[in-house]
Amino acid sequence: MGHCCSKGVTADNDGHVVSVVDGNSSVSTNNRPKPSPSPARPQSVGNGTSYTNNNTPAHSFTTSPFQSPYPAGIPPSPSPVGTARRKFKWPFPPPSPAKPILSAILKRQGTTSAKPKEGPIPEDEGGEGERQLDKSFGYPKNLTAKIELGKEVGRGHFGHTCWAKGKKGELKNQPVAVKIISKAKMTTAISIEDVRREVKILKALSGHQNLVKFYDAFEDANNVYIVMELCEGGVLLDRILSRGGRYTEEDAKSILVQILNVVAFCHLQGVVHRDLKPENFLFTKKEEDAPMKVIDFGLSDFIRPDQRLNDIVGSAYYVAPEVLHRSYSIEADMWSIGVITYILLCGSRPFWARTESGIFRSVLRADPNFEDSPWPSVSAEARDFVKRLLNKDHRKRMTASQALAHPWLRTENPVLPLDILIFKLVKSYTRASPLKRAALKALSKALTEEELIYLRAQFNLLEPKDGRVSLNNFKMALTKQMTDAMRESRVFDILNLMEPLSYKPLDFEEFCAAAISTYQLEALENWEQIASAAFEHFEQEGNRVISVEELAQEMNLGPTAYAFLKDCIRPSDRKLSFLGYTKYLHGVTIRGSSTRHHR
Repeated sequence: MGHCCSKGVTADNDGHVVSVVDGNSSVSTNNRPKPSPSPARPQSVGNGTSYTNNNTPAHSFTTSPFQSPYPAGIPPSPSPVGTARRKFKWPFPPPSPAKPILSAILKRQGTTSAKPKEGPIPEDEGGEGERQLDKSFGYPKNLTAKIELGKEVGRGHFGHTCWAKGKKGELKNQPVAVKIISKAKMTTAISIEDVRREVKILKALSGHQNLVKFYDAFEDANNVYIVMELCEGGVLLDRILSRGGRYTEEDAKSILVQILNVVAFCHLQGVVHRDLKPENFLFTKKEEDAPMKVIDFGLSDFIRPDQRLNDIVGSAYYVAPEVLHRSYSIEADMWSIGVITYILLCGSRPFWARTESGIFRSVLRADPNFEDSPWPSVSAEARDFVKRLLNKDHRKRMTASQALAHPWLRTENPVLPLDILIFKLVKSYTRASPLKRAALKALSKALTEEELIYLRAQFNLLEPKDGRVSLNNFKMALTKQMTDAMRESRVFDILNLMEPLSYKPLDFEEFCAAAISTYQLEALENWEQIASAAFEHFEQEGNRVISVEELAQEMNLGPTAYAFLKDCIRPSDRKLSFLGYTKYLHGVTIRGSSTRHHR
C-alpha cells in the first residue's frame, strides 16, 4: 500500500485541477457514505469495487471510550470500519459496465433503494463470521523493540502512515515510514489476503530505483505494520499543482521515464499495479530533481503472461476501458500512464463527468480533447505519445518498454528494458502456421527504421549468439531479471510454449517477424503505407492459392464465416487479396460461428 498520503483534488467544471485538500481518494465497498453532488474529490474504485461520493472527510473519526489499540502517541485509523481492498465480483455481467456497478451492489444488499445502504457489504450470503477469520500473518511481533514510531505523516482509507526511526540493526537511527493497517478493518478472508499479497509484492520487488523500498513487516494483536523507505518530497500531484497545473514537455519527459522504467520492471515480473495515478508517486526529497518512487501496491496483483483479470479496481479517472469490461491485463496500467501524461501536459483530465457512472461512460465512449489550448502548442510527438497510450483497444497500446523507445522520449536517452510482450509474440509465432509466418515476415520487411529501434534493442537484450537467439537466450534473459514475484506469477511457464526455438533459433530478420504486433502497427499514422509495402513482399514470397475453407481454418473460424471470407480471396488466381491479407493479419471474430481449433 506504500505511503498513505492520499489527497482530495478540487477541479473546476471542466475538470481542470485547481487545488488540493486533505482527503481520501480510496473507497471501500464496505463503507458506503451518502452520495454527494460535488464532483470535486477524486472518485476511486475502492480496492476491487465500484465507487462512491463522500461528504465525510476520510480522516474524521469519533472519540471512542475504549482504550486505543495503537502504540502510545499514535492516533487511530479512520473509524468507519470497512473491508480493506475488497474485490467485488458480480455473479453476472451488468448490461453496461458504465451503468453501475451500483445496481449490482444494491442487489447484493437486498434493497431496491437508489440510496446506498450504510455499513459493510457482506462478502457472501451467509458468509463466514469475523471470529472464523485467521488474522495471524506470521510476521514478527517485536515492532517496538526495533522501531520507534513518531508522528503521522499520511492517512488513507485503509490505514495511516507514521514517521519512525530504527532503534537497532541496519535501520538504527534511520528515518523510515511505517504503514499501519488495522486488523479490525480486515473483515473478510479476501481483505486479509490482500494485505498479505501487498507485503509479498513489496518484498519481492524492492530494490528497483523507482520503487519504494521495503524493509520489514510486523504485526500485533491489533495491527499490521509495514516498514518502508521514507519519501519526504511529496506526491507528484503536489508538484503538478505547484507548477500551475501542468509540466513543460521537457520536465514531463523526466517524470515519465521514471514511471515507465518502474512499470516495465513490474510487468516483466508479472505484477500489475492497477492504481497508477499522481497521488501514488512520491519524491524522495524536496529538490526538483529528486528521484520519484511508486507506492501503494494495495490493489496490485500477480498476473501470468496469458492471464486476464476481471475484478474492477483502480481510481475512476485513471481506470482503463477493459477494466470496466472486466477482462484486462498489464495494458490497463499503460492507459493510466496515458491519463497521467495528459494531465502533466495540459493540466486537465482527459475523461471528466460529475458522477462516477458519467466518468465511466466517458472512459468507454469519449475521445480525449486534443483541440483546445494548450494542445495546439504541444509537439506532434507528444500528442502521438499520449494517443498511443489512450487507445481504447488495449492490443494497440504501447507497452512501457515501447513507450520508452518512442521518438518523444528519445532525447532522454532511456535504457530500454526487456519487454514481456516479446515473449508472448514470439510464442505465438513459433506455433503459427507457415502461411501466417510468411505474412508476418512480409510485414516485418515493410517496417521503417523508426519501428526497428525497439526491436533491435530487444534482440540485443537477449544476447544473441552468432546473430541468432534460441530458447536458451530467452531463458537466460528472464533468469537475469528474476525475483520472487516472477516465480509467484509463473512467468517462466511461457518458455514451455516456446520449445520450437530450442532447435530453430531466430536471426534478427525472423525475430522482427516474430516480435511485431499487427494491432500496434495498425495504430500508426502510416499503417496504410506499411500494409501496402508488406503486401507487395507477400505477393512475391508468401501468397499462394487458398480455398475459403482453408482460410477459415487458418483464421480459426467456422462455416458461418465462409460468405465473408469470399471477399478476401481474388477470383482471378484464388490468392489472398490486399483486403484478405490485412484481415488475415488482424484476425476476425464472427459471433455465432463454430470456431475451429488447430495447431
